[in-house]
Amino acid sequence: MNILVYSHNLSPRLRYIFKQIFNNFLNVNVSFTDNIEYFINNDLPKISYTHRKISNELFFRSTDLLFEKTIVNQDIKVLEFKSIKFFYPCEDSCLPFDPFAASFFMLSRYEEYLPHIKDKFGRFEAKESFAYKNNFLDKPIVDIWAVLVKEELVKYYPNLIFPIKNYNYLNTIDIDNAFSYLDKGFLRNIGGFFRDLIKNNRPFERIKVLFKYSKDPYDTYSKLFDFINKYNLKTIFFFLLADYGYNDKNVPYTSNRLRELIKQISDYYNIGIHASYNSLKNTNKLKIEMNRLSEILHKEVLDSRQHFIKLNMPSMYRNLIKNGIKDDYSMGFVSLPGFRAGTCSKFSFYDLDLESETDLNIHPFSIMDVTLNDYMNLNPSQSIDIIRNIIDEIKIVDGTFISIWHNESLNYSGRWYGWDNVYLKMIKYAKKHESF
Repeated sequence: MNILVYSHNLSPRLRYIFKQIFNNFLNVNVSFTDNIEYFINNDLPKISYTHRKISNELFFRSTDLLFEKTIVNQDIKVLEFKSIKFFYPCEDSCLPFDPFAASFFMLSRYEEYLPHIKDKFGRFEAKESFAYKNNFLDKPIVDIWAVLVKEELVKYYPNLIFPIKNYNYLNTIDIDNAFSYLDKGFLRNIGGFFRDLIKNNRPFERIKVLFKYSKDPYDTYSKLFDFINKYNLKTIFFFLLADYGYNDKNVPYTSNRLRELIKQISDYYNIGIHASYNSLKNTNKLKIEMNRLSEILHKEVLDSRQHFIKLNMPSMYRNLIKNGIKDDYSMGFVSLPGFRAGTCSKFSFYDLDLESETDLNIHPFSIMDVTLNDYMNLNPSQSIDIIRNIIDEIKIVDGTFISIWHNESLNYSGRWYGWDNVYLKMIKYAKKHESF
């Protein structure tokens, strides 16, 4: 099925957002014209996105955002329609707002190009986001708007049949530290032992592991594999292969134990690079880390997620593109669950500075174990409630639920004590009614 779109100005922003909404969210093709005569005489289902209706098409009144070429503060007021938040209101249109301008604002991460407050790691803070301040961070709002557009099209063109879009679950595992004690080297282990001794943080556990009396607490892989296989989870593992640094304290990439682990996992599951914290300061580090992983896997590395979810717009994405990454999984907030870009669907990165769409696919996540436990200080029961609410929102719009879990959080000791059932209950709830 193809839908024809007319506008008086077929700007890059307009082409981008219409393709995202129709191709990625609604699974239909879209074509464009600025020729009024061609538009009127065409028999395809038609949408006009301009200042006034042309003939017998479905009319969406345009606001200015998609025709602008600059990045400026937006004077935005949030209203409600059918209990759904919206902005960029307009009159005499099939909807009381411009869903395409509003969706562009969210997907392009327009607000992250404007001056904003950063957290201590230099990240865009969740509580500074437009969505949080207007109480819709927990809603995949762009997907909801896309459904409204679809409903208007079906009302106007009753013979239109949209392809079925299925809800899915993607299980992702970040391996910041493959092992807690093993292969950390003599100096790191000595320093760690005395630090644990001073803090009374189970100092002799390290000794037991190093002398093979106990299993490394971060070696939870057999448990992970059991979950993945039992529940048939589509899974991606992201490995940190950085040089040692203050925020990159992974097992050395030269570790034979680590390399064997990566090879073992790659036989059954997808592997991506967990780009280091320092790769944002020194962009050459990303290529070095990707080459390390590629050498272990004997194949190209195409998937990535940024360590610490330190997502700087647009420089991080530009560096991913430069180094051949095709799919990134960093879009989300660390401090709160929800939908950073307002969506639970894949979309393409739009470079606002360059005013151009790119081939980099963005896969947004909505839940992370560290968010619930460390940032929000929730107990397991509270966390399960939050997770279920997020999954329910995603199922309503047939989106994709992407969770981030860590191998270390499955040891169920220390700060993860009592979290035994959170991951398992999330999986069971996420997999219910799933389609592939």
